[in-house]
Amino acid sequence: MDTAASAGLEAWLILLRAPGLGPVTLRELLTAHGDAVAALGAARAGAHERTRNPACRDWLRHPERQRIDADLAWLAQPGHALLTCDTDEYPSLLNEMPAAPAALFVAGDTSALWQPQVAIVGSRNATPAGAANAEAFARALAAAGFAITSGLAEGIDTAAHQGALAAGAATLAVLGTGADRVYPARQQSLAARIAASGALVSQFPPGTGPQQAHFPQRNRVIAGLALGTLVVEAGTRSGALITARHATEAGREVFAIPGSIHNPLARGCHQLIRQGAKLVETTAEIIDELAPLARRLGASLRERLAPAPVAAPRAPTARTRSRDDDPDYARLYAALEADPLDVDTLAARSGLGVPALASMLLMLELEGEVVAAGGGYARRVG
Repeated sequence: MDTAASAGLEAWLILLRAPGLGPVTLRELLTAHGDAVAALGAARAGAHERTRNPACRDWLRHPERQRIDADLAWLAQPGHALLTCDTDEYPSLLNEMPAAPAALFVAGDTSALWQPQVAIVGSRNATPAGAANAEAFARALAAAGFAITSGLAEGIDTAAHQGALAAGAATLAVLGTGADRVYPARQQSLAARIAASGALVSQFPPGTGPQQAHFPQRNRVIAGLALGTLVVEAGTRSGALITARHATEAGREVFAIPGSIHNPLARGCHQLIRQGAKLVETTAEIIDELAPLARRLGASLRERLAPAPVAAPRAPTARTRSRDDDPDYARLYAALEADPLDVDTLAARSGLGVPALASMLLMLELEGEVVAAGGGYARRVG
């Protein structure tokens, strides 16, 4: 890492750990001053009202070296990354959320954050039927090309992650702790499997333990990463309803599975349905609703990250491979094989950046040109 990049990364870590310096203030500093190094200099000079708080001011001027070095050591490990909102690697859907985190610590495959996602959330104390529904919906949605996003909690979250893993697909766990901590601790094994095939995501620096105030913030990120949120089982005071509210406020789709009027864990879902959530009984209803949104996401990502004429998405009839006229798609086709290849391999073979490649693979998967399997992508044969 060159000197400028190293200084920028260290500035980010100091800003992210500053007491009372939330994502809105941090983004305001970045907008006003251009980059993290300049924002840190301005913050140290008291350029923003929130940076004049004694605790914040003292940290900015005299950060604890041991903590910053620990953060740098964590980020130096293979598969660990910091995605900041001033780069193209930061997921664009999340960037649209009010008060979105200024940065994300990620353990696993950062390209998973660019896949079209469905959030599946619900009660920690799920019924056997609720857990079975969450797993079945996650497995089917994953098979249709969606990554599954949830919060690593017990109950519905766990079942959703397990369903995606059973389908050999990516799943993302958004944490209310640092990305190096697992809460509850008995989820360690599941967290390791998620990091191996998808990603653990946190807005909190490494070493951050579980705090009650962090979990509603975690729920905002879950909703912000996903095209839509499915609530499987939830009581009327469930945190899953917070996730659904964030999704609604961001203009995202909210789905709910109905249940028995005698089941207290169905009442939250029924409340959501009365408020306008879509009642669903099959995954096909979710796929039909979200597929056009996923196509538009792919087109907008492609246009933003690699400007070029993009054909309107259509069903794989006639010759969708008219995309061969686009040199970037031609390079991607040449890199694909009949057996699945992971995104990093395809990026190396094609010379395309991961964000642009992810949007292209999304378009081709939705059009039936490629298939997702085993954590990779392959040409559709036949």
